[in-house]
Amino acid sequence: MPLPDFETLDLEQAEGWLTVWFNTPERRNPLSIDRVEELLTLCAALRDRREIRGVVFRGRGGVFCAGGDLKAFQAAFQGGGAHEAILDVSKQGAEVFDAIDQLPQFVVIVVEGPAMAGGFGIVCCGDMVIAEAGAKFALTETRIGIVAAQIAPLVLRRLGRAVTRRLMLAAASLDGAQAQAVGLADVVADGQDGIDAELAAVRDQIRRASPNALAVTKCLIREIEDLPREAQIDRAADDFASCLLSKDGKEGVTSFMQKKQPKWADPENV
Repeated sequence: MPLPDFETLDLEQAEGWLTVWFNTPERRNPLSIDRVEELLTLCAALRDRREIRGVVFRGRGGVFCAGGDLKAFQAAFQGGGAHEAILDVSKQGAEVFDAIDQLPQFVVIVVEGPAMAGGFGIVCCGDMVIAEAGAKFALTETRIGIVAAQIAPLVLRRLGRAVTRRLMLAAASLDGAQAQAVGLADVVADGQDGIDAELAAVRDQIRRASPNALAVTKCLIREIEDLPREAQIDRAADDFASCLLSKDGKEGVTSFMQKKQPKWADPENV
């Protein structure tokens, strides 16, 4: 089944991977209301698409995402009912961060140019972050009198309390190397050739992973930490048994014993 067509997103699908491009660089690829709604629709469509091994999010025009569309927000929230309208939009922002975070595929965020505010939040949802050396990461909300609200839990989870406090309160910015130093970026790439090489390497790695096991592992990592120890043991045992008895589990173990590749690892099957 083909994926939906979108206005604010360009989709490119090849070799088991989907690249999602934010396509309004002339506006710095904002998290507009339309783009948020389309991202939610896309994530829902990807929920059961195991043939898609990984999803790459990036921005056209050397711009990742400069955050919310403040001009549109300002125009929309004039007059009565503004507070309630802002609550709804803020909560929808949380929905899209959660939707990207909970994708069953391996999620790669490629950052060229600015990744600010909500764009910074999307970065924190990635399983891997590739930053071009000249990328700029910033949480600029306090400079304009607002708060980095819905992305705060994501930044805390990725960077820890001390780094999050410094970045959020001081509205600090980071280049690619600095982002890697604090744990925000996993890899710093030199130009488009460097980005392409890193993407090729991660595609090869993820091809070797069972699509089902990858999805279950992502969910386990996300949910197990806050469970009581007894619940952790029960959840881990249940996930292990379910995976072992699954089609992928049976094939994977058999292939390992026979010293051959499982079907999902064969490049011709991707």
